[in-house]
Amino acid sequence: MQGHTKTENKSETSHVLPVSRTKEEAKRFYDRISGVYDCFTRAFERKHAERTLECLSIKKGEMVLEIGFGSGHCLKRIAQSVGETGKVCGIDISAGMLEVTKRRLRKAQLIDRVGLCRGDAARLPYSDNAFDAIFVSFTLELFDTPEISKVLEEIKRILRPTGRLGIASMSRESGKSAPLRLYEWAHRKWPRYVDCRPIYLEESLMDAGYRIRRREMTRMVGLPIEIIVATKATSD
Repeated sequence: MQGHTKTENKSETSHVLPVSRTKEEAKRFYDRISGVYDCFTRAFERKHAERTLECLSIKKGEMVLEIGFGSGHCLKRIAQSVGETGKVCGIDISAGMLEVTKRRLRKAQLIDRVGLCRGDAARLPYSDNAFDAIFVSFTLELFDTPEISKVLEEIKRILRPTGRLGIASMSRESGKSAPLRLYEWAHRKWPRYVDCRPIYLEESLMDAGYRIRRREMTRMVGLPIEIIVATKATSD
């Protein structure tokens, strides 16, 4: 019955909105705001990202990747969690964010544990089965719908057979709430600035061959937020 209701609710809502800005536009935008981005995440996204990290349960000695590390707040926490025997990698599209994160890690004396690069999550520059855990916070919904499956396939390629993926994302699962409609209106009107949009996270993961291990729903200024920890469907 619950599954039937979920399908009905989804069919009653409009499809996931497209991302119309280009990746070059995204790079320029995030480069421009990199110096103040930490203020935005502190006010809105940070507690949900930190909750996702708690659910991901990173351990000492693990190899961990963060995709879309932004100003590096969570990357710093990950580097602390893996300890001296672990290793962390981070990839982000913005050179400005990379520089902000480098400064944060140097100040915390953690830069030696972290390898940073600028790049595209649809083409991850890492070898197969390289990571014990991968963390993605408010980044997957920045990709246009056809690319979401590509990003998830790339993550699956570099995740170890028993590895785990932790994602926080804006969600469309609650359907027709007023904050959701207002946000999507803003995305349509100012797509270069309100560039992310709510997605069907759980369904995207299952379609890409993941097994959902943990799922939580919460809210950010009225917008539904989905937190999921998943593994490859073939893992025990």
